[in-house]
Amino acid sequence: MTPPPSAPYRYEARAWRTGLERIAGIDEAGRGPLAGPVVAAAVIIAPDRRIKGLADSKLLPPERREELYHVIQERALAVGVGVVDHETIDRINILQAPRQAMAEALGALAVTPERVITDFVVLAGLSCPQRNLVAGDRRCASVAAASIIAKVTRDRLMVAVDTQFPEYGFARHKGYATPEHLAALDRHGPCPIHRRSFSGVWRQGELFVLEEDD
Repeated sequence: MTPPPSAPYRYEARAWRTGLERIAGIDEAGRGPLAGPVVAAAVIIAPDRRIKGLADSKLLPPERREELYHVIQERALAVGVGVVDHETIDRINILQAPRQAMAEALGALAVTPERVITDFVVLAGLSCPQRNLVAGDRRCASVAAASIIAKVTRDRLMVAVDTQFPEYGFARHKGYATPEHLAALDRHGPCPIHRRSFSGVWRQGELFVLEEDD
């Protein structure tokens, strides 16, 4: 299998040439699934510790994502992660949840970024300049690194929850609306980690109701 093109350090290099060194790339995983959290990551890569082979996490096989996850954790200047659970997603909506997760990821960084680059999402209240790139995880290495951290972190969470709710197959589909997942919803109704505000959790126009809500 041919590896995907590596995301370049073009935007970081422009900032580095102006004397800025702490450039945080930010991305999220889990916007579309019917269950589980949204996870965001922020990654700062130092100019002298660049990581090769970074790419959009969606284009990488799981084994390669895991490899790069460990490399990023080892070589990055700072890594921060934010997690917004399914209940919060239902309360504030799926448009705001990634922004909250990204803010948490930035807050979890061990150093303060001097510039932020996101995968298109505009963040409010930042104390430094930001750039919002369409397809940022393919155009910016730091954003690609963040996409890998976020994706691997979320996948691990969904594999862990699979032991609690094995009938849904979360370890395989990670909560996305696959035929297997939809069939399980049809048989069992939603479990406690399903996003009730999502239309895919509905059947025949009626939302399944969990026993504790009766």
